[in-house]
Amino acid sequence: MRILPRVAGAAALGGWLRGGWPGYETAPEPAPPAGPTVEPRRDEGTVAAPPASGDELAVVRAVAKARDYDRSYDDDVWIEDHRWNLLVRTAARLERCQTTVGHGNFNRLGFEDIVAFARGYPEIGDFETDELELMEELFAADARRYGFLGEKTLADLSSDLPERDLERIAGTGHWLLRGPSLEKYRRIRRDLGERVLLTSGVRGLAKQYQLFFAKAVETRGNLSQAARSLAPPGYSFHAVGDFDIGKLGLGSDNFTDRFAETDEFKRLVDLGYVDIRYPEANPFGVRHEPWHIKIG
Repeated sequence: MRILPRVAGAAALGGWLRGGWPGYETAPEPAPPAGPTVEPRRDEGTVAAPPASGDELAVVRAVAKARDYDRSYDDDVWIEDHRWNLLVRTAARLERCQTTVGHGNFNRLGFEDIVAFARGYPEIGDFETDELELMEELFAADARRYGFLGEKTLADLSSDLPERDLERIAGTGHWLLRGPSLEKYRRIRRDLGERVLLTSGVRGLAKQYQLFFAKAVETRGNLSQAARSLAPPGYSFHAVGDFDIGKLGLGSDNFTDRFAETDEFKRLVDLGYVDIRYPEANPFGVRHEPWHIKIG
C-alpha cells in the first residue's frame, strides 16, 4: 500500500511507507515481486490504538507507546514489503562503510562523505540509485508520519561537521563539538573522575543513517518502532552538540534505565549536570534516555 496525503498538493513519499498513521489514506500499489530473499516480520497480537484527533491526542499516544517502545502497534508505519530488501541492502552498505572507514571517523561523516567513500572503496561498493533515493526520501519525510514528534535539527542533506569544529576524545572513539559540549564534558570528568565516560558524542548524518537503518532492519521494517528508540536521520540532537554519558564497566547497560540507578548518575543529578533531552513521559514519542545529556 502507498500512503497518500489527504491535503491537496502535498508531496507523496514515493511509495516507501505503509501503515495507519492518521491523516492519510491508502491506495493500491503494484504487487511486490515474488520470492523475496528475506521476509519482513509482522507481529501478532499487537494492541490497536484509537485514531488520533489532533496534536494533543497524538502526543498522549506517543507517550504511551514510548513506555513500551520495543514492540509493535496496529497503527505503526512499516516500510513497504517490496522495498524491504532495499532497506536490508542499504543498511548492509552503510555498515560496510562504517567498518571500512573506522567507527570513530564514521561518526563525523555527512551524507556526501559516505557516497564519496563508497565510490572509492570496492569493499563498500557504489550506492545504487534506489539506495540513495531511499535515504533522500527518509531525510525529506516528516517523521510525524511514523510517530516521531521531535523537531528537525538539520535542514539540509548536505550538512556536515568540519573537523576544525570538533575535538576527538581520547580513548572513546568519539568526537565532541568544541564549545558548550566539550566544556560540559570536561567539567563532568573533572568532578566525577574516570568512572564516567563518553559513550556517544557528535553524530553526522552517516552515523544516524547507519543506526536508524540497522534498527529498522532489526524491527523487520517497522519505522515507528525504530523511531521510538532513536531519532531518524536529520532529527538527532547529537548532530548539534548533545552527547551520551555512561559508567565505566556497565557496558551496553549504559543505554538502559540501569544507568539511572548508578551512583554516577545520581551524582550528575546532584551537581546539576543532567538536563535530559528525552525524560520519562516526554512528548516526542521517544523512550526515556537518562544517559543523554542535553546541550542548549
